Amino acid sequence: MTRLQIVLSMSLVLCVGSVAMAQKSYPMVMSLNPVAAQTGQTSEHEVNARYDLAGAYQIFVTGQGVTGQVVVPEAKPGEQPAAPAPTEKKRQKRNPAGKLKVKFTVAPDALPGVREFRIATPHGASTVGQLVIVRDPVVVEKDPNDARTAAQELTLPATVCGTIEKAEDVDWYKFKVEAGTSLSFLVQSSRIQNKIHDLQAHADPIITIRNSSGTTLGQADNEYFADPCLRYRFEQAGEYFLEIRDVRYHGNADWRYSIEINSRPFITQVFPLALTPGADSKLDLVGFQLPAQPISQFKVPMETPEGPMSVGVPMGDQLSNPVSVFATTLPAVTEAAGENNTPEKAQPITLPAGISGRIEAEADIDYYVFEAKKGETFAVEVVARRLQSILDSLVRITNDKAGTLAENDDGRVGRLTTSDSWIETWTAPADGKFYVEIRDLHLRGGPEFVYFLKVTPTQPTFELLLDSDKTILTPGTNGTIFARIERKHGFTGEVQLSVEGLPPGVTATCGRILATGNDGCIVLQAAADAAMAASDIRIIGTATHPQAEGQPPLTITRVANPLQEIYFPGGGRGHYPVTTHMVSIAEPLDIVSVKISTNDISLKPGESKKIDITLVRAEGFTQNITLDVIYRHLGSNFGDSLPKGVTLDEKNSQTLLTGGQSTGSIVLVAAKDAPPVEKQLVSVMANVSLNFVMKLTYSAEPLTVSVTKPD
Repeated sequence: MTRLQIVLSMSLVLCVGSVAMAQKSYPMVMSLNPVAAQTGQTSEHEVNARYDLAGAYQIFVTGQGVTGQVVVPEAKPGEQPAAPAPTEKKRQKRNPAGKLKVKFTVAPDALPGVREFRIATPHGASTVGQLVIVRDPVVVEKDPNDARTAAQELTLPATVCGTIEKAEDVDWYKFKVEAGTSLSFLVQSSRIQNKIHDLQAHADPIITIRNSSGTTLGQADNEYFADPCLRYRFEQAGEYFLEIRDVRYHGNADWRYSIEINSRPFITQVFPLALTPGADSKLDLVGFQLPAQPISQFKVPMETPEGPMSVGVPMGDQLSNPVSVFATTLPAVTEAAGENNTPEKAQPITLPAGISGRIEAEADIDYYVFEAKKGETFAVEVVARRLQSILDSLVRITNDKAGTLAENDDGRVGRLTTSDSWIETWTAPADGKFYVEIRDLHLRGGPEFVYFLKVTPTQPTFELLLDSDKTILTPGTNGTIFARIERKHGFTGEVQLSVEGLPPGVTATCGRILATGNDGCIVLQAAADAAMAASDIRIIGTATHPQAEGQPPLTITRVANPLQEIYFPGGGRGHYPVTTHMVSIAEPLDIVSVKISTNDISLKPGESKKIDITLVRAEGFTQNITLDVIYRHLGSNFGDSLPKGVTLDEKNSQTLLTGGQSTGSIVLVAAKDAPPVEKQLVSVMANVSLNFVMKLTYSAEPLTVSVTKPD
């Protein structure tokens, strides 16, 4: 190790060691055991979490047909009933690895697949946990099963739930089959760890099928991202073995897995991939153990919103495993049966168009041709890998001389990079015919290489991302939600924010994202008598954009997408998309209130003003508190609703409160060229560290900041 490396390592240790931690934190779900629940059954599970789960009172599960409840331990004969949740005076010490018994009840017709769940507690709502809904009986791993001679016996069909809990852990299971039996082995492990916000290392499972002598018959590794899926036909009757481990021989007590093992038909993809709500669709099924003519009729309900979805496809009197499709109202186009693998044979399309196609064979290239006029703008988006297609797409726009005008390999959706290609904005350089070319990046092909290709004229729009997935309030206090805009196709306006679904006793002051900014905020306020409660909310952004002369302004409405913060190794802060943002009212925490000396300031260009801040700490809480008007970490801003040209004067502000201090100040300064703005909503925040990355943020009542016109 070099001297520089030693210095950097010591600096990081000193930084981590100097972070003063909160006494109380919302629970951070780490894993669920078992991770799967069967349809038509009620089952008991154990949640493993960081920090205190005591007093948990409600379970929230996304989707339809699944409910959860907290299990209250029953008193044994002669024992006193279970004690109630600790009182505020007693809840001073954190539980570093809280555990909680819960029950999930799954309706018989609940759609299998992964659900998010959260737990509401006196310390606020938890981070997201993951639950897998399956059709077959759940079998829980019984240790020791780390050798073939100690393999756990299974009766099929079944879903096996276990843990790769330690380094070099290898779990073995044995089962018997008749000659000619075909089985599928679907693993959910790595995929259900993406949203676990403090699980810095993820499993990379591999499964192997062996016969009674230990010979390898089949093996699968990365089928659905890092998770394997193995399909195998057993020609001889007998006893066989299933082995699962991490491909690197790593382990972790929170690396749960489920393996669905059955002989039912297994669909990997359908064609066409895009379906029109309300219309009957004839689907070509691709997969394993399918009937001789794998065709199904299906209809997406008329009210289905635009976007990806999981469905069960009718197969006789049963529904298939969950299949990914895309609901769209774009004019539907299906790739023609004839060849379209050269520009000369390109399939004509009229825009806008939603094209369902397939790269049928190796080296296949699909071409589509459309007409455009000079200056018109278009977007070309591939939806494939996001819907479990094998395709790793590459898309190009060319002219009639095969010259490349635009090209894209991997696109970006929200904060995630995807293998789906996306040319977000392309402008036609002249009148004429243009070609969209799509192929697999590695020139692979086959029945599973399906795609949905959107080719549309663009219009100004935007997307909204919420910096977090939870807001925790206490009676009489405030909290802040930041929304960040991603402007698309020339949208330059401001966006007004609004919120729906707040818990009883909570009100909101909704700000806006200025045309000159990227972030806006909403300040939530809990009434002094607000009771403990939690609910999922929706944040909506609304804007108008001028159109051509004589046309009314374009109204744009978008629902914000929540992001859960992720703790990266080394102290980085990342995000992963989740389904919900939960607002909860907790019991009083480390900070009882945050007060500011004014709720409205007006700055002249070049002027600065001071805001005094007074905190009330919980009894006994003396750890460090940092004050801010920007939500940030390690120099990166994650939420900044200050008007353009207005900054925090850190030199003249008192933002670090140590040793039990309860007063500080924020100084805002307007640059000499700061543009005028009226009453932009800003949040004054008090941050308490939970660990080196995560913090619990308490907010003052709403503050508005104006910048006047120069004299």
